[in-house]
Amino acid sequence: MPLALLALAIGAFGIGTTEFVIMGLLPDVATDFGVSVPTAGFLVTGYALGVMFGAPLMTALGTRISRKNMLMLLMVLFIVGNVVSAVAPAFAVMLIGRVIASLAHGAFFGIGSVVAAELVAPEKRAGAISMMFTGLTVANVVGVPLGTFVGQHAGWRVTFFIVAGLGVVGLAGVARLVPNMPKPEGVRLRHEVAAFKNVQVLLAMAMTVLGFGGVFAAITYIAPMMTDVAGYADSSVTWLLVLFGLGMVAGNLIGGRFADRKLMPMLYTALGGLAVVLALFTIGAHNKVSAAVAVLLIGALGFATVPPLQKRVLDHAHGAPTLASAVNIGAFNLGNALSAWLGGIVIAAGFGYTSPNWVGAALAASALVLAVLSSALERREPARHQAVAAPERPVAVHH
Repeated sequence: MPLALLALAIGAFGIGTTEFVIMGLLPDVATDFGVSVPTAGFLVTGYALGVMFGAPLMTALGTRISRKNMLMLLMVLFIVGNVVSAVAPAFAVMLIGRVIASLAHGAFFGIGSVVAAELVAPEKRAGAISMMFTGLTVANVVGVPLGTFVGQHAGWRVTFFIVAGLGVVGLAGVARLVPNMPKPEGVRLRHEVAAFKNVQVLLAMAMTVLGFGGVFAAITYIAPMMTDVAGYADSSVTWLLVLFGLGMVAGNLIGGRFADRKLMPMLYTALGGLAVVLALFTIGAHNKVSAAVAVLLIGALGFATVPPLQKRVLDHAHGAPTLASAVNIGAFNLGNALSAWLGGIVIAAGFGYTSPNWVGAALAASALVLAVLSSALERREPARHQAVAAPERPVAVHH
């Protein structure tokens, strides 16, 4: 694999760390600023909204410059956002810093996916994408626990300074290792937008929302599920989340490897397995061992869908994939927000802490249905596999 993938993975590691580490530091941040924990939770919500809206916005703004330069600008934005958070004199300023950092998130992964795919041979593209996303998954195993530990012992501001330092390393890596790919000739914003006329692109994004939504329906409420239902101590939640992160790392690598061989069968297996595991988790959550195994499998099966779904968007957005790729990253966050909301509804309705697992199973099963429908449409209309009218010199993903 090219060294440029390492630079992209480092950037992804920093972004993944800043996205999730705030969850473990919310009480400390709330105390320092004199706000309630629910109010501090806007630092999570604001980041997620920034990813959703920032992905298409930043990608559209970057259509006039080369992808390497855009990646570097996004890392600068990420660094600035985390420094603002670290030095924020008031809660509102920190919220602004979080939003600034989030604007880099979707576009970095979207553009990074296109760059990663271009760095390798066509039969290795899903694997290359998974290598970049490995940085995000490893962040949940290493970056988030360490960042939380540092924040709790040295202060949360130190954590954000360290994350900004990771951004500097990522910026240097992109500048040094990513080749200077010229801006594709003939590609304009209208070509990028035209990709959304392709039903296969829209189906892939819907699968992203529903499939990854299935994961976060359960994981959002993992703490009360593990303590109140499975009987774990509060202190065990940290290592259970590490277990989830290990599953993410394994699933991401496996998904990338097998998606390069048989993309749709990989999706069927991951989505079907995820639906089954989530349904069984409703019962298995009452036992410590089965609950831990389920957490590992949810992470693995959930992230096994990421490389194939991202590659499928790139394949079908064929001549102008950058905006579609970035919007698909926003779709992951939309799935997270939707499933967390639905899970909260069923808990509030009195169905118990395991009820979000049924929500997750239904979402994953719905994504599987869409995958089958997508394949059926592709077989019936093979000419539409290259559907979007591309510029005269298509560059990103060649068949």
